[in-house]
Amino acid sequence: MIARSMRGLAVLSAMLFVTAAGAQEVKHYRFAYDQPRNTGYSIAGDLFADKLKELSKGTMIIDQYPGAQLGQEPQVLQLVKAGDVEFAIISSANTATISPQAGVMSLHFLFRDENHVVKGLADPRVFEALKTMIDETTQGLHVIATGSQGVRHMYSRREIHNVGDVKGLKVRVQATATEDLMFPAYGAQTVHMPFGSVYTSLQTGVVDVAENSINVYLVNKHYEVAPVLNITEHEANNALVFISDKLWQSLSAEQKGWVQAAANEISTKEPQKAFDLERTAADKLKKMGVKIVDNVDKKSFTAIADPYLDKLAKELGPHAEKIKNLIRSVN
Repeated sequence: MIARSMRGLAVLSAMLFVTAAGAQEVKHYRFAYDQPRNTGYSIAGDLFADKLKELSKGTMIIDQYPGAQLGQEPQVLQLVKAGDVEFAIISSANTATISPQAGVMSLHFLFRDENHVVKGLADPRVFEALKTMIDETTQGLHVIATGSQGVRHMYSRREIHNVGDVKGLKVRVQATATEDLMFPAYGAQTVHMPFGSVYTSLQTGVVDVAENSINVYLVNKHYEVAPVLNITEHEANNALVFISDKLWQSLSAEQKGWVQAAANEISTKEPQKAFDLERTAADKLKKMGVKIVDNVDKKSFTAIADPYLDKLAKELGPHAEKIKNLIRSVN
C-alpha cells in the first residue's frame, strides 16, 4: 500500500514538473561572433545573456558561439537573415556587405576620441538612424544595439610614424568602399581577406600591415607575426547587434520588450568596458616586449582624411549622411 502511494506521488510530481516546464517554455537562442572570449564581443554577449535571462525569468537563454564557430561575419549575416542564427554582433564594416551605407561607421577620424565613441554609440538618435537604415536597405534582420571594440590601429613588422610610412605597403582592410578609398589616399595598397586569414598573411608577407583594435591584436596573437603596434587611431571599431526577423516576428510584445531592454545594456555599457579592455591589453603587450609606437603623427593622416568625410558620407547615401551628421553633433 505504501509502495503504491509512493509511486502515485512520484507520478504526480513528474506531471507537475512537466506542466511547470511547459508553462515556462524555456528556449535557447544562438548568439554568434567571430572573436574569441575575453573581447568586446564576449562582453556584449554576456551583458545581453544575463539581462535577458533576468527579464524573462529564465525562459530565454542565450548560447554564445564565439571564435567564428558559425562562420566569419559575412557568412553569419546571411545566416541571421535566413533565420538560422538568432542573434549576432557584427562589425559595421562587414555590415556594409549587406547594407553599403553602413560603411559610414568606418569613416576615418569620424569620432574625435574615446569619449566621443562611447557617447555616440549610446546616443538614441544615432541608434534610431542605424536601425532605420538597416530596416530600409536590407531584409531579414534588425539592429537592436550598438557595440565597440575600441579603435583601430595599424600593426606590422615596421614602425609607422606618419602617413608617409605606409606608402606602397600592402594593407589588409575590411571590404568597404570607405577603406578602399582611404588607404590608397594614404598611398597604400588594399588587400581584402577574411579575418581568419590575417595571421598567416602577415606571416607569409601576403600583406605588410593589418589594422584592428589592441585587444583583438592581443587575443588573436597577431603580435607574433607583426610585433610593432602603431597607435594610429584612424577608425572606430564599431559593431552592430542583430536579431533575425524570423525570431523577431515570432516573439510576443512582452518578449520583444525584454530583448530590446537586454540589448540596451550593450549600447550603454559595452563600449566603455571595451576601451577598458584596450588599456589592459596594451599593458600586457608592453610587458611582453611588443613595440608600441604611440607618437604617430595623426595630423598627417587627418590632413588627407578630413576632406573625404562629407564627400564619402554623401556618396554612400542619405542614411549615411544623416548618421555622420548625428555622430558629429554628439558632444
